[in-house]
Amino acid sequence: MSKRTVIVSGGMLEEDFVLPILKSEETEFVIGVDKGLEFLYKHEIKPDYIVGDFDSVSRELVDYYREELNVPIREFNPVKDASDTEIALRLCLGLNRKSIWILGGTGNRIDHLWANVQCLQIALDAGADARIMDSHNQIRLIDKDITLKKSEAFGPYFSLFPLEMPVDELTIRGAKYPLKNHFLKPNDSLCVSNEFAEDEVTISFVYGKVILMETRD
Repeated sequence: MSKRTVIVSGGMLEEDFVLPILKSEETEFVIGVDKGLEFLYKHEIKPDYIVGDFDSVSRELVDYYREELNVPIREFNPVKDASDTEIALRLCLGLNRKSIWILGGTGNRIDHLWANVQCLQIALDAGADARIMDSHNQIRLIDKDITLKKSEAFGPYFSLFPLEMPVDELTIRGAKYPLKNHFLKPNDSLCVSNEFAEDEVTISFVYGKVILMETRD
C-alpha cells in the first residue's frame, strides 16, 4: 500500500493523537485545511498544500505559508458548493493519492462531521481508501466484503450503518453478535456497538455501501 496522505482539517485535533501520525514515516503528504493551519503552524509542520476559503484563520497565517514557505495554496470563495474538506479530498484524488487519513474531521459540529462522512463516497468511487479519525473513532466506507483482525483493530467496538440505500444480505461472522443475511435499512440500529468474539470478524453483503465505525472509549 502507498504511503498515506493526511488532511488536517479544522475540527478536533488532539496533540497526543495527531502529532505521532503527522511525524510518522508512513505519512508522505500533508494538506492543511483552513483552521487546521493553526495546528500545523503551532507545531512547526509544513504542509505540502493548503486548501480553504480561510474564513476561520487569519490572513497573516495564510500569507506566511504563501510568501515565506512558498506552499501551494488553493483558495476559494466562502460562497461555494463544497466544504473545505471535500475540496481537499478531491485534491488528493487528483494527485492520485490512494491512502487518505482525515484528521480534524470530527468535533462539536455534527453537521460538519456528517458532511465529511458523506464525502468518503467520493474517495471510494475513485478507488481510494479514505478514513476519518480521532482518538476514539475511525470511520470508513466500504462497498465489498472485509475482514477485521482483532490484533489490528482500531478499537474493541465496531458499528455498521447503510449509506444512501439499504444493504442486502448483510452477514457478520466472528463477532459477539453474529448476523446472517440481514436486510439493513437506514432506520435500523441493530448493528450498533458490536464486538470481537474471535480473532477475525468478517463482514459481507451483496449490495449497498456500509459506513464502518471502529470505536474505543
